[in-house]
Amino acid sequence: MLDRTNLGDLCSREAPEHPAVIDCRDSDRHRVWSTAELEGTANAVARGLLRRYRSGERIAILSANRAEFLAGYFGTMRAGLVTVPINWKLPRDTIEFIFADAEISAVFVDDDRAAMVPAGIPAFRFDGQGPASFAGLLDPGPIAPVVPAAEQLAKILYTSGSTGRPKGVPLRHPGQLWALTKYFTGYSAGREDRTIVVAPTYHKNGLFFSMVAISNQMTIVSLPKFDARSYLEAVARYRCTVLSGIPTMFALIARETDLIARLDLTSVRMVTIGSAPLTDGLVARVKQIFPGATVLNGYGTTEAGPCAFGPHPAGLARPTLALGYPFPDIEWRLVGGPSASEGAFEIRTPALMPGYLNLPGPTAEKVKDGWYATGDVMRHDADGFFYFVGRVDDMFVSGGENIFPGEVEKLLERHPDVAQASIVPVPDEIKGQIPVAFVVARTGSNLTEAELKQYALDRGPAYAHPRFAIFVDAIPVAGTHKVDRRELIERATAHVRSRGRI
Repeated sequence: MLDRTNLGDLCSREAPEHPAVIDCRDSDRHRVWSTAELEGTANAVARGLLRRYRSGERIAILSANRAEFLAGYFGTMRAGLVTVPINWKLPRDTIEFIFADAEISAVFVDDDRAAMVPAGIPAFRFDGQGPASFAGLLDPGPIAPVVPAAEQLAKILYTSGSTGRPKGVPLRHPGQLWALTKYFTGYSAGREDRTIVVAPTYHKNGLFFSMVAISNQMTIVSLPKFDARSYLEAVARYRCTVLSGIPTMFALIARETDLIARLDLTSVRMVTIGSAPLTDGLVARVKQIFPGATVLNGYGTTEAGPCAFGPHPAGLARPTLALGYPFPDIEWRLVGGPSASEGAFEIRTPALMPGYLNLPGPTAEKVKDGWYATGDVMRHDADGFFYFVGRVDDMFVSGGENIFPGEVEKLLERHPDVAQASIVPVPDEIKGQIPVAFVVARTGSNLTEAELKQYALDRGPAYAHPRFAIFVDAIPVAGTHKVDRRELIERATAHVRSRGRI
């Protein structure tokens, strides 16, 4: 575990002038924050908060990616308060629900989202001046980070809320520090490394990787939003070495063939892709783009960590799509599957949440005797490597056969003309549900629906082949940086209805 007790205390004191964050919000003038500046601002935040609020009170952050977001995030926890990053892409009434559910005392906010703050909540504006601004809150000077009690919360993250209200996930300091020590197990990372954080820092992916970077003295190149060309240009400009993201992001990057051809991307040595199923085809394309990189399939849940898998204890090479081998200090089991090596994945980990905030019912459903039911279906091979099969709630039945969308997506993305695929179910009078494919074709491809269906029939079970293929420029992504399956199902249903099948 890191030699710290407070999750807000991650900055190194060894190299104060080392660039911690390169803030790229201003495309014409990128601002470099040294480790000392980030550390000093986090201390000033902590001192300023302690003049106004008590230990345990909740402070929200409602902002796009920026260095001040991290300073507010770390400073809140240093003061013994609880930080609550909020997904600003959610509907206004949902944001208001989160403020009420988490009992928010104050919020850090940027100008573009200031109007989203509910009435009556004190707002410290990152872009403002005066006593009610972020600058006005700061109280420069040293402070010893609060040593949290064992049960004290560090932060509350909210789930996506794709069905119903989002759920608050409280997380404690010791568990998150444990997870940070696990991330680079088997791999090196340090001051010479640079990484890009473009996933929103209200989300587990962007937030956790920011902590990973700071705790390992890596430099963060912070982008306010994802654009494939800007991302590639930043990788080349800053000679980034470690990248992380989601499949959709890298699928969009792979389409920028002209830019890839003229940029020097050889600095990249490691790429971790997570938050959604990964396919062989996408891994192959990422390796072509970044020829010097090891590509890893990442896995984690907000509720349980998010770390679960690492290198094989016997030193065996990780297969392409494997998530890794379970860390020795977690417990796992597979339940309800067709065999002992496949089933719904349940886990017990030092980083597990104590339970959903204010929700005893959902907590009882998902956490029993310290075991968390992830809702993910996994299988492991003879060597003990784990593979993601699909979500329990994404699985659908067609003509009596179970279909996991991720398995069909992997099959389709092996086609040389398919850049990305997503499978969703649509109601059918005969089969109950049928699979429909959304497909992003590779540049210059003339792939047809008939050819894609035949490809699937030739290489997989007939019941799982897509009955319709809808070609799109990009797969829509929700605010959580995951495929927006709700939108796809609506579009697929309308498409099938227009073809006279519903």
